[in-house]
Amino acid sequence: MKEVTVDSLEFFKSHWTAWRVLGVAQLRVQSWRNLYIAYSIVMNLFVTLCYPLHLGMSLFRNQTLTEDILNLTTFATCTACSVKCLLYAYNIKDVLEMERLLRLLDERVVGPEQRGIYGQVRVQLRNVLYIFIGIYMPCALFAELSFLFKEQRGLMYPAWFPFDWLHSTRNYYIANFYQIAGISFQLLQNYVSDCFPAVVLCLISSHIKMLYQRFEGVGVDPSKNAEKELEECITDHKHILELFRRVEAFISLPMLIQFTVTALNVCIGIAGLVFFVSEPMARMYFIFYSLAMPLQIFPSCYFGTDNEYWFGRLHYAAFSCNWHTQGRSFKRKMMLFVEQSLKKSTAVAGGMMRIHLDTFFSTLKGAYSLFTIIIRMRK
Repeated sequence: MKEVTVDSLEFFKSHWTAWRVLGVAQLRVQSWRNLYIAYSIVMNLFVTLCYPLHLGMSLFRNQTLTEDILNLTTFATCTACSVKCLLYAYNIKDVLEMERLLRLLDERVVGPEQRGIYGQVRVQLRNVLYIFIGIYMPCALFAELSFLFKEQRGLMYPAWFPFDWLHSTRNYYIANFYQIAGISFQLLQNYVSDCFPAVVLCLISSHIKMLYQRFEGVGVDPSKNAEKELEECITDHKHILELFRRVEAFISLPMLIQFTVTALNVCIGIAGLVFFVSEPMARMYFIFYSLAMPLQIFPSCYFGTDNEYWFGRLHYAAFSCNWHTQGRSFKRKMMLFVEQSLKKSTAVAGGMMRIHLDTFFSTLKGAYSLFTIIIRMRK
């Protein structure tokens, strides 16, 4: 059987590629740095800032109610996407520290059982990638089809432009090119903003599981110094906790924004689908859109729950080792570790909401509550 190569940083490659394209990876760009900075300023000015702005200028000023709903949901999503991207760009240097800690933890992975746990990470993260592809492709497809099947000249998303695109063929093509290129740029921002938290939380879970196995093996081999093995495991635990805290600080505000926007957009999407939208392509778009929004936060919430669970089990691993034959010094250090591991470790978004499956279902409940308010207002 082929041995699994342990390199947690390989899962960051697609994110660094996306960040380079988005113009926020100055730390990784060595050659043509000034040109890259100029590219970054231009792209983020014309897309990250101006794309939500050109959508917001048209809020509730469209010809039909369907266009108003489409405009509102797209504006909320693109605004949140831009804000999350800017927050990640501001704190991008923290990713380098996460990589340093992951290298230290990767060096500690030994044995087929621990490598087997690491091998499962590939499967889990591949499934996460499939989830995001399954989210974006149908939404993009039906948005495009809804645009193509319009009887009159129109835009993919209702928006404002500082020129007359309706009566000028050249301006019409310019407006549509900007919208298609801009939404592609924003989809890339959305991918890296929503996928990165799930990836790092998944990696933390896998390293906690591998640490659990290392704890169980402490003192089993009489040829090894059990106290030194324990100290190394305690050091690994400190590295995992430091990694966890850095990840929590990095994703805290973006995840809070995503939870809020998800509840709002699911509610608006379903309300539009039930009460206002009648065009077949638009209905299909809102169906997939309403399904896509909660799926964006599900992987992060799932792995956040997994983190909490495995952090909470580490003290069991300590008592599973061969501790009863060890000396007083070993037992004292083990008890200190157990006391430390009993402290609950839960990732929190914005200091208010846990990145947890409970929050995922609470977000859906919040969307339902807003939907019931809309129903009562209609009555």
